Amino acid sequence: MHPGSGVPTVEVTDLKADDFLLDVREDDEWQAGHAEGALHIPISEFVARYGELTEAAPQDGRVNVICRSGGRSAQVAMYLVQQGIDAVNVDGGMQVWAAAGRPVVTDEGQPGFVL
Repeated sequence: MHPGSGVPTVEVTDLKADDFLLDVREDDEWQAGHAEGALHIPISEFVARYGELTEAAPQDGRVNVICRSGGRSAQVAMYLVQQGIDAVNVDGGMQVWAAAGRPVVTDEGQPGFVL
């Protein structure tokens, strides 16, 4: 937790392969490269598409919210916590994910990159 931020955070290095990941970046960022198996709902459409998250998210699991660097995902994580969902912000976002050597793929399953 960052003091004063109020948003629970998780480090990329603490995420396990089967942890549920919600990517809230925009379509062009997602298409360039994303974490395999992540659910994509852009922050700009998030409230309208909230039901997709509640359907896909594990009932008793945590939602790990990620964006490029951690700003947008912090907003979404806060919103989810307010809805009573166990959500955390992935610190540093996809930039740290890629830097940590975690796989980044395109929709076709090819190696991708973080915009």
